[in-house]
Amino acid sequence: MSAIDEGIVREYFEQNGFLVRQARKYQVQARRKTGEEEIDLVVYNPGWQRGSRRPDFFLFSSELAYIQKAVVAVKGWHTGVFTPTMLRSSPEIFRFLEEKVVREAAGFFPPEAPDASGAALTKILVLPSLPTAEPFRSQSVELLKTHGVDAIISFRAMLLDILDKIEINQNYTKSDMLQVMRILKNYDLLKDAQLDMFPDRSPAARRAKA
Repeated sequence: MSAIDEGIVREYFEQNGFLVRQARKYQVQARRKTGEEEIDLVVYNPGWQRGSRRPDFFLFSSELAYIQKAVVAVKGWHTGVFTPTMLRSSPEIFRFLEEKVVREAAGFFPPEAPDASGAALTKILVLPSLPTAEPFRSQSVELLKTHGVDAIISFRAMLLDILDKIEINQNYTKSDMLQVMRILKNYDLLKDAQLDMFPDRSPAARRAKA
């Protein structure tokens, strides 16, 4: 996983009000990862309301309010689709779901008070995409759920949400990624998802609208 992949996920959760912690700062290559090293990010939602329902399996920003705490695995395999065949032949995708990894992840959060009814740790997988055709899409979803994944979110969904929140008249000096996206958006090299509905609108009109 590259730093930019993790940076996208971090920006997404932070822009939606989460506290984000990176479990480690180094890359593991020559050996199998330990439990802690299988964790890419842990996230915590200080605005979570006790008694909230569980989030949907397909995560969008509207569902994030229902997550209290989560362990996040980031699979930035951007040229791949997570087909049933790939999922069956890639056990490393699911290593963050092992009991020792989940136990390590839970240790990043403060223990619940004896009478508190906090939400369980949500296990989120960030991936490029699932198949669009049936039955392969449903089969992929079933495999992910069977292995213990609680929710998934695509890079496309995250990037669209981040892009929608970027203001071209703001200077994002504290985030190189947001600043680059702001510049590209300013020059109409990136478009809001809503603006894609109006392909005939001129660039000048789109800037005036923004």
